[in-house]
Amino acid sequence: MLNEHVTYFRKVLVLADLCVVTGAFFLTYHLFHDVRKLYPLDYYLWVWPVLVTLWLVLFYALGMYVSFRLKSALEILWIILRVAVLGFVIFSSIYFMLKITYLSRSFIFLLFAVSAVLLSLEKLTIMLFFKRLRKMGFNFRNILVVGTGQRALHFMRRVNETPEFGLKIIGIVDQDPARLGQTYEGYPVIGTLDDWKEVLGRFAVDHVFFFVPRDWLHAIEAPMQFCETVGIPVSVAVNIFHMQYVQGRHSEEFGIPLITYDATTGKVGQLIFKRFFDIVFSLLALLVFLPVYMVVGILVKATSRGPLFFKQERCTLNGRRFKIYKFRTMVADAEQRLEELKHLNEMSGPVFKIKKDPRLTRIGAFLRKFSLDELPQFWNVFVGNMSIVGPRPPLPQEVEKYAYWQKRRLSMRAGLTCLWQISGRSNIKDFEEWMRLDMEYIQNWSLKLDYKIVLKTIPAVLVGKGSK
Repeated sequence: MLNEHVTYFRKVLVLADLCVVTGAFFLTYHLFHDVRKLYPLDYYLWVWPVLVTLWLVLFYALGMYVSFRLKSALEILWIILRVAVLGFVIFSSIYFMLKITYLSRSFIFLLFAVSAVLLSLEKLTIMLFFKRLRKMGFNFRNILVVGTGQRALHFMRRVNETPEFGLKIIGIVDQDPARLGQTYEGYPVIGTLDDWKEVLGRFAVDHVFFFVPRDWLHAIEAPMQFCETVGIPVSVAVNIFHMQYVQGRHSEEFGIPLITYDATTGKVGQLIFKRFFDIVFSLLALLVFLPVYMVVGILVKATSRGPLFFKQERCTLNGRRFKIYKFRTMVADAEQRLEELKHLNEMSGPVFKIKKDPRLTRIGAFLRKFSLDELPQFWNVFVGNMSIVGPRPPLPQEVEKYAYWQKRRLSMRAGLTCLWQISGRSNIKDFEEWMRLDMEYIQNWSLKLDYKIVLKTIPAVLVGKGSK
């Protein structure tokens, strides 16, 4: 029930946003045209679908349409501001690469500013309208809760805290007759599973929510079938297993209903945008750093014998293997000399790290200090082997020595930078601490966290907190 209503409401919001952004486009053109003479409107019509796509995709990625009615005004305005800034940066990058002479930065800025203002007014109006509607008592649905466990109590607390959902609990049903008349979260137990038909006959029930333990599943089949017969919708809590890191969600494959436990907390839309961001960011980096590549390449070849690039097999998403690229910072036979240096390892666990590696070339130490040797990995990001942000890619032989829980760091695509990178990676010598940071990143992953890590990586690299 809730999911269907939320899906319908989300479609209405998307349609409203499309109309508002469209209006903002034409309004901006006419406002700017009055100040400066612009080309005919036909020249700018291609901007409209790009603008609409940026706003809607970024809104979806940053969670504007997730639990909209539960968001505060400040949360809504903060999302709009972030989307406006990010959208302006992306659009300006397109404008810069395509060298569109008849577009100006001031026009693009005004375009996103007007859109942001109108969208803010639209969102706040919708929010106030629905809050007012709920307070007036319209559009409430009577629901019956089955179960008195922690999940049922949590659900009832959330119903009490969010009247905007329009749910009214009429009572609780439990399997234990001794609980009749007792109250939980302010609601009484009005019946048991044995007098199920009588309970539904005494009250007007629009929806039934089952929050029951696994050993109750056989007992609720008959009540669910009765609800099916009389036409009352039913929802059953799917988190019947106690998973430490993941939450179950309903899915369907080939017509078969399933409970899916995702290894990461990200939504499909956010992961798609993460990949889109990786492509755009890595492509820009490859173009911007092209002069740096040339200079570093000359220095590497001029200061030591051997190939320009160091290629090595690494592991990424779910154990997939790929060739990682770096500017070579060590002597050509560095891999062959590894065995004689293993006793100098300063890192616990299966990883090899030493501060003053004798295999480094004259320019190699400098390149590592400022992470310049990592620049070719933007190509790995562009082709999809890596992401801008994610756990650093391990060697296959390191992965073979992982404990099972440590292999969870492969549940996300390997990255250029991560929490370990910005937490003083050269000073972290405990492999368990490194793993903890990666697990923390995976557990709390969001686009917002990625942006924070990217912003904190820049000063970490500039001050030379490089790898060993």
